[in-house]
Amino acid sequence: MTRFKVCCIRDEVEVKAAVGAGASAVGFVSAMPSGPGPIPEDVIARLLPAVPPGVSSFLLTSLTAPDALAEQHRRLPTDTVQLVDRLPSGSYREARRLLPGVRLVQVVHVEGPEAVDAVRRVAGHVDAILLDSGRPGAEVPELGGTGRAHDWSVSRRVVEAVDVPVWLAGGLSGDNVAEAVATVRPFGVDVCSGVRTDGRLDTGKLDAFAGGIGRARNGTADG
Repeated sequence: MTRFKVCCIRDEVEVKAAVGAGASAVGFVSAMPSGPGPIPEDVIARLLPAVPPGVSSFLLTSLTAPDALAEQHRRLPTDTVQLVDRLPSGSYREARRLLPGVRLVQVVHVEGPEAVDAVRRVAGHVDAILLDSGRPGAEVPELGGTGRAHDWSVSRRVVEAVDVPVWLAGGLSGDNVAEAVATVRPFGVDVCSGVRTDGRLDTGKLDAFAGGIGRARNGTADG
């Protein structure tokens, strides 16, 4: 069963709408160098109690130093930390030590087929991989929320190459999520801009997104 996460959550109304639509996870975006969705840490802290039991809470962070990650997580105790940038070599073990019981999800941006090897290098250090369409090497790093799709054939190769769960993000919406799930066969899909209108969560788009996942589950991706 393909899960879905609604990211860039901004308030209690959006938490309730995401959960009501069947999301198994919600994502809160902390400070980023670019992209939509970041909200102040005090707002994230206020929203966390609104996430009901059984729904995962993801903290998206651009921090890469294990001690800084642990300190941020003490302020914002989600059950999952989504690393939108790569940690320095050797840092995953320390992050695990400082974040016991917290799931780590590493984002890998699919800019070409080299993403398959990039995922292989980190998959053994984390609980899951999330494939996105950013450009970490850009002058202003893009670490997510671009609204762009990437080459799903590469994503499918990633799913086949590793044993950890793989989430798919990047340019997904109700119009293409069924095809994406049928093509990639991910553990879950992640959406931000594809279910929003003028930056706000759009319940019509959210329902269409959930419906697309349902069609993929039922083997009717073409509608």
